[in-house]
Amino acid sequence: MTSVTPNRPGAIAVDQLWKRFHADRSRPVLRDELTRLSDRLHRRQDPRRWRWALRDVRLEIEPGEAVGLFGANGSGKSTLLKILTRVMYPTAGSVQIHGRVGALIEVKAGVHPDLTGRENIYLYGSILGLRRAEIARRFDAIVDFADLSDAVERQLKFYSSGMAMRLGFAVAAFLQPDVLLVDEVLAVGDATFQQRCLDRMRAVLNEGTTLVFVSHDLASVESISKRGIWLRNGEVAADAPIKESLGAYRRHIESSAEEDLSEQGLVGISATVVGPDGEAPHTRKSLQITLRLTSVHEQRVMAYVGVSQGAAAPVFSLSKELVLDAGVTPITALSMRSPCRADSMPSGSP
Repeated sequence: MTSVTPNRPGAIAVDQLWKRFHADRSRPVLRDELTRLSDRLHRRQDPRRWRWALRDVRLEIEPGEAVGLFGANGSGKSTLLKILTRVMYPTAGSVQIHGRVGALIEVKAGVHPDLTGRENIYLYGSILGLRRAEIARRFDAIVDFADLSDAVERQLKFYSSGMAMRLGFAVAAFLQPDVLLVDEVLAVGDATFQQRCLDRMRAVLNEGTTLVFVSHDLASVESISKRGIWLRNGEVAADAPIKESLGAYRRHIESSAEEDLSEQGLVGISATVVGPDGEAPHTRKSLQITLRLTSVHEQRVMAYVGVSQGAAAPVFSLSKELVLDAGVTPITALSMRSPCRADSMPSGSP
């Protein structure tokens, strides 16, 4: 890929991008200290002192494109986003963005704790290059979206993390940036606000804004993105339409899980959930769950099945002790008539 200069608002070009950080320090020994001193005297650099966060990343993103960025922790997603926002700079390579950039990459990124919510809105807008009158026209929409009408005159240092995140996202999304960068920080908000954020991101996409969305919530990434980029160990492992790239990522996760099963003797689980007549599940109608449990050897396990609106709010849960044979053990037909009452889990048979 050759270096491309973006010439339209919202275009992004990343060419041969490398980024490194100092490696974690281990306890030094005398020999290492002498070697380090020798390297300094001879102006040599020990490659073991560095770790590469990004390796030869090359991307071209068109104006108005919705791109989901995903991968395991430590794969370089947040580093790439920070370079796109110019919070940090690459070790090598080039990054070119045309137009205003709105970003939410940390809970309190882009806002000042000693300023009030109102002052932060005007400060952020001026950084984006907007005139005060333009910011004023959008001010009420920002405050309403963030639900901060009672706190907008309060200093930000007295905001909770959720309040600060709501303000940061509202400012970034309502001041009409050409490029909107959003990190996993949205996980701080509750489910209702997360949905509002997704709706707002769809709205700015319809207005022609380019979106780069980083998240571990693959369902949200798939619902809003047309294109998916999978980062693995700082490299682009897949760059394709969202279903294709997510499929490659999921297959990699499943393959890694199978290796863990064989090495550690863990139990693998796959589940199929259907409603009446094989349709999608519906509230207050019967539900069937089919489990396939994979074990490398015969063992006794405790199986738990449940439905939850979040890790801390189970709607119901069931448990049963099972004896698994080596290989695959299917368990079928867990049924219920309402979201709060379930029949007992069957013992199942291969």
